[in-house]
Amino acid sequence: MTTIVCFDIGGSAIKGALATSPEAIRPLGRVPTPLDDFNAFAEALRGVADAADAAAPISISITGVVDPRTGRIKCANIPCIDGRTLAKDLAAIMDRPVHVANDADCFALAEAMAGAGKGESIVFGAILGTGVGGGLVVDGRLVNGAGGFAGEWGHAPVAATHAGTPPVAIPSYLCGCGQIGCVDTVGGARGMERLHLHLHGESLPSTAIVAAWEAGDAAAVRTIDCFLDLVAGPLALVVNVVGADIVPVGGGLSGSPRLIAELDAAVRRRILRQTDAPLVVPGLCTVEPGLIGAAILAGAAA
Repeated sequence: MTTIVCFDIGGSAIKGALATSPEAIRPLGRVPTPLDDFNAFAEALRGVADAADAAAPISISITGVVDPRTGRIKCANIPCIDGRTLAKDLAAIMDRPVHVANDADCFALAEAMAGAGKGESIVFGAILGTGVGGGLVVDGRLVNGAGGFAGEWGHAPVAATHAGTPPVAIPSYLCGCGQIGCVDTVGGARGMERLHLHLHGESLPSTAIVAAWEAGDAAAVRTIDCFLDLVAGPLALVVNVVGADIVPVGGGLSGSPRLIAELDAAVRRRILRQTDAPLVVPGLCTVEPGLIGAAILAGAAA
């Protein structure tokens, strides 16, 4: 792999690194993300990239989705880039190749090549963070290499209207994507919090709900029971459709090994392939998976 300047960009910060391989990544620090001024956004990247290596290609892991047909990004968190052909626009400004992919896709790449999916043919990386996302890697290559819509299992109106044992009615919530009843509205941290409020009239952060569940609190047990029911079905469908060999999980909720183990058991009960081996597992690239995935993305394109 040639030297690559990598960025992991979110709505609050731009993290940079210089990579010579997926295992050799030197952090370059972080700067605030300019949200409303594209020129300032480009200059923030240029300043970091030029100081690190004035000629190396740039690879970006970013919140948002890139349309693989047009190269245009949909990114509500960073208004100044929303609707732009980001890779093309930045390449013109910086006079060097620029690669852009969704952060969930970069997580999936990192796990497939250097994490829990290393050596497996079909890796579906699932994100259970603030919301629900994912990416699909087959034989080492990202499906929809431009970081497009493949893997976005959180955005389809398929969330169950009843969940748990005994079943309880679950409202169909409006999703930020414009649809009603997406998995994203009841999965991930915000979804878990929404469920707990609906079931118990109590507003708690997801970290507190998971901790209470692990301690045996009855209300939290009920919430997690419903949460697992709502998330496991759609994830099992994904596994059946893509034939995933392994499903590494990233995002904040992956920090609870017990929660992921329970999700794994619930998914394996629902899929066609019968296996006693763990399928849904915590991701292993817990430090900077976006930067690792960005490095792999650019290396594959070279």
